[in-house]
Parts: sequence; C-alpha cells; structure tokens
Amino acid sequence: QVQLVESGGGLVQVGGSLRLSCAASGHTFSSYAMGWSRQAPGKERDFVAAISYNGGSTYYADSVKGRFTISRDNAKNTVYLQMNSLKPEDTSVYVCAAAATPIGLRIGERKYWGQGTQVTVSS
Repeated sequence: QVQLVESGGGLVQVGGSLRLSCAASGHTFSSYAMGWSRQAPGKERDFVAAISYNGGSTYYADSVKGRFTISRDNAKNTVYLQMNSLKPEDTSVYVCAAAATPIGLRIGERKYWGQGTQVTVSS
C-alpha cells in the first residue's frame, strides 16, 4: 500500500516558478510509475506529467511541455514537479498519483492518489 501527500502549492505571479513535492509512504514506491494531474473548478481532471518507475522515461501534456519538469528520487520516496513560466490557466488543484505505467497515467489510470495541493497563478 502507498500513501501520497503533496506539498509546495501556493500563490505565484504570472511567469514565476514553483516546485511541487509528493512524498510517498509504503514499501513498493520504486515499483510504480508516478504522475501529476490537475483539476480546476468546473473542469474535468487533466493529465499533466508522468515518469517511469526508474525515471528513465517522462511524458507531458502538450499544454505544459517545455515549461514543466517531472523527476523522482526513489531513495527519498519522493516525486517532484518543477513548474516554470507559469500562466493563469495553470491555476488548479494538482494531484499526485501512482500507477503501473506512465502511459497508463496519461489516460487516467490511478492505483493510489493524494489529496492535492492548490496552485494559483495571478496576473
């Protein structure tokens, strides 16, 4: 069993940067692909980024490609999302999730997920 807790959200100005962290508890963290999704009020949940179990492969939504970077540190049981050049449309609740494969995360598969952390980009 894996429990996920996100942190690092907050208020940032347009063009600014923020780094989200997702801390995992459990004995099998390194066995899972990890990813981030986001859901704004009145909108469906959208895939943001995913990373393979060993960090060898990464995947990004077109809307964040070139601006966001996902990474993981299996020794610390933590996955990160570095967000640069933030835009107002990035405002959302960001949720960390675990699944069997990063491609699965792209289509919404989730075995475990956290409570989310709010990111607000102000203009």
